[in-house]
Amino acid sequence: MSPRAGHTGHPAHTLAFVESPVQLLNVLEWAHLHGLRGEEPAVPSGLRGGGPAVPSGPPPVTPSVPPQTRRTPAGAARPAGTELTVVVLSPTDPMTRGQLRRMADLARDEGYRVRWEEARGGTTAPFHTIGGLAGPLRRADRIVMGDPFSRYVQLLLTITRARDLVVVDDGTATMEFVAQLARGERLVRWHRKGGRPGARDLLFAPVSSSARRRLTPSARRRVEVFSSMPVTETPEGVTVTANDFAWTRARFGPPRITRSADMVGTSLVETGVVDGDRYLEAVRNLSKTHGATRYFAHRRESADKLHRLAAQTGLEIVRPDLPLELIARRGPIGRTILSFPSTVVHTLPLALAGTGVRVAVCDIDPSWLTENASPRAQGFLSGVTGTARDVHRLAAVGLA
Repeated sequence: MSPRAGHTGHPAHTLAFVESPVQLLNVLEWAHLHGLRGEEPAVPSGLRGGGPAVPSGPPPVTPSVPPQTRRTPAGAARPAGTELTVVVLSPTDPMTRGQLRRMADLARDEGYRVRWEEARGGTTAPFHTIGGLAGPLRRADRIVMGDPFSRYVQLLLTITRARDLVVVDDGTATMEFVAQLARGERLVRWHRKGGRPGARDLLFAPVSSSARRRLTPSARRRVEVFSSMPVTETPEGVTVTANDFAWTRARFGPPRITRSADMVGTSLVETGVVDGDRYLEAVRNLSKTHGATRYFAHRRESADKLHRLAAQTGLEIVRPDLPLELIARRGPIGRTILSFPSTVVHTLPLALAGTGVRVAVCDIDPSWLTENASPRAQGFLSGVTGTARDVHRLAAVGLA
């Protein structure tokens, strides 16, 4: 797919819709790979001097990892003319909003336009957001999205006339999206699959079906998936492009490596997949076995759960202000990173390539799952672990 496929004599006008920090990071990685241009940036605001550009909200459990100046590779040219506009469909969660603000600063530092939409700021917010984006959507040559399962994104897809559609990584959900598209199934998040559709699902079904049709390649529409995740079922006509985190490695690091181990948190408890007490016990046993000293919390982990975890394990809880790939690349970071099945077992080995850091993943024991977990949960999580490259696989830790 040509990144320049716009109107004759003009660069392609690309709109990217993101709802999470990782989605925005992967838009920057995609733009870097395809050579999309940005305007000459001002002095970077997000990571040069001063404090982080994080809006007010609940304080972190402990201060985040110190900032590091972004590096621009020597001799890198900065052509004029903006080709990419990033539209942030802002969530309401304070931690996610804070990380998105930092990532938006980085996007501006690269010279890209960023449009912040309070898309969930009240009953009328969606109408204002969609109405304000209708014109840009119709003019766009290309749409980049981070979450094809998002109802917001699916609704916006019904408006656009773009011939190029790009799906960038949104974690393990990308694997499920590609598989469902290949099999012609309706788009359903993996941890919800198997349940009976609710009233809202039925009401939104026509929009979801329309989005799936638009995300299916045709003679008039090209579809690209940009991912660091393993893609085992490639839909006919879909272009799959590997994300190797070249932008992250070019801009940050290498990190200072500590002698201890760090642990990466997960939101599997918050999504109802894993039992909270079982998870806490697994973290305690895993950290004790491997000498972990810090726990990097997932942005969706609850404060109560994190306070319990800190009290019962002695781990230092860190609330990252950026996606973990950037935090790890800036450092300091442990010589070993422990994780449960999640996106980072695929992304961290790429972001930390050549640093000597070892990523180890611990399987989820079936006994940890809640009674409400999707029937596909165990198989999906095992697949996330089994397909990870360059990681050390740990057996599920024993529980008392």
